[in-house]
Amino acid sequence: MSFAEVFLIALGLAMDAFAVSLASGATRFINGPRPVFRLSFHFGLFQGLMPVLGWLSGSLVANYISAFDHWIAFALLAFVGGRMVRSGLDSNGETVVADPSRGGTLIMLAIATSIDAFAIGLSLAMLKVNIFYPALVIGVVAAAMSVIGIALGNRLGSKFGKRMEVIGGIILVLIGLRVVISHTM
Repeated sequence: MSFAEVFLIALGLAMDAFAVSLASGATRFINGPRPVFRLSFHFGLFQGLMPVLGWLSGSLVANYISAFDHWIAFALLAFVGGRMVRSGLDSNGETVVADPSRGGTLIMLAIATSIDAFAIGLSLAMLKVNIFYPALVIGVVAAAMSVIGIALGNRLGSKFGKRMEVIGGIILVLIGLRVVISHTM
């Protein structure tokens, strides 16, 4: 597999991580090097590990997972997105949304944005492609796109305030819907 092919696959997979990073950056939690590193590192790590897991699991597990993986991604994204919308609509500003770069929220987002990478790993196993080089490229591209998304989200969040939290939450729910629609059609 050429670098161009692997890079295009990685870029396609990184779009969900980019969009979630954009929405997360708008929450104003991600405003320093540590949270930026945590979010981008985990998105890159999960995007890089999921193809390896898909490649290792083979087609036996794929039949069981493919029936509901899109629903898992939707549920995780809708949960976090719904909390962001609720926080953005709170006029008192007292609603606390979990920092997307920490704890369970970070893990939920990393899993939700990397489920498609699992399927890519399965596909690459069927093509008998050595998975380690593509997995590395996928992880690095996802991490880089996350940093770009966070930076853009921070700018939009500081300019538009709580409205960006609402928009970011809606974006997460829409990404989840896109995942469900693309898997059911």
